[in-house]
Amino acid sequence: MNNLPDVKIFRDKNIRDLPMPVYASDGAAGFDLRVSQDYRIEPGETVACNTGLYFAVPAGYELQVRMRGGTSLKGLLLANAPGTVDSDYRGELMLILYNRTREVFHISRGDRICQGVIALAPQHKLVEVESLDALGDTVRGEGRFGSTGKQ
Repeated sequence: MNNLPDVKIFRDKNIRDLPMPVYASDGAAGFDLRVSQDYRIEPGETVACNTGLYFAVPAGYELQVRMRGGTSLKGLLLANAPGTVDSDYRGELMLILYNRTREVFHISRGDRICQGVIALAPQHKLVEVESLDALGDTVRGEGRFGSTGKQ
């Protein structure tokens, strides 16, 4: 047992024959998300795919949508990875998928494409300051991309 709040899920009547999202193992961080219909995604095309799922994510949490590894390996990517479903959103979960291959990508109704991870998402107080200098220096400073990989 855990003390985590329940995540309520409503399934559209057209997908009641598909399995509910479940964690595949005791150690799984995410649960599989399936598409609710067939899709044909052309090379270089981005498509919003229906899941038929509606989530009530508890306050203080978010539902992160991530690509499944095997699907990414085949050339399909989540365009807004990771996607975020806020706790106050009640619409259908859509998967925004991008075909990075040179071939048409076919997805069949019920295919497991992405996974969902419920994560803490506290709202911090955002405070504007005149400068960050008073907070002291860091090892990285203003080093940008790749700056922490120098040995």
